[in-house]
Amino acid sequence: MKEIILVKDGELALKGLNRSTFEDILVKNMRRRLSPLGKFAFTKSQSTVMIEPLEEGIDLDEAAGRLTRVFGIAGFSRAAQAPKEMGEILRIAGEYLAPQLMEAASFKVEAKRSDKSFPMKSPEICAGVGEYLLEQYPHLQVDVHQPDVVVMVEVRDYAAYIHGSQIK
Repeated sequence: MKEIILVKDGELALKGLNRSTFEDILVKNMRRRLSPLGKFAFTKSQSTVMIEPLEEGIDLDEAAGRLTRVFGIAGFSRAAQAPKEMGEILRIAGEYLAPQLMEAASFKVEAKRSDKSFPMKSPEICAGVGEYLLEQYPHLQVDVHQPDVVVMVEVRDYAAYIHGSQIK
């Protein structure tokens, strides 16, 4: 299972025609912070920067810690990358979030479907992932108002990304 970091750039989206300049500066600053850890690929898409480690053994905990000190990041999450196929999304969601879900009493699923060619709509993705997780973790309950864990599924152009709560 491939793990990446999804970075949300927040207020940069408000900058209008200068947006790409601000995003480029943000990527440059993140690249500089992470360069001592190894090689990373940075991909910008829809107010999100996907940071993918290009070498084995890169410490993503250390990378996440370094990103907390980069100005301009609204929030980020470590995420598992999955093929855009519902069976794989379910399997990876159950495996990747197992440590958080085992300790939680409640959860909710949120979905963002940027790729409109994906056959399921966001509410269907939420229902399918929620049903699967309830089968896998029978101690859990759904709580849409104050869940212990928020399971996010983002279906984007090239892959689906599954992650827990975002670090602000």
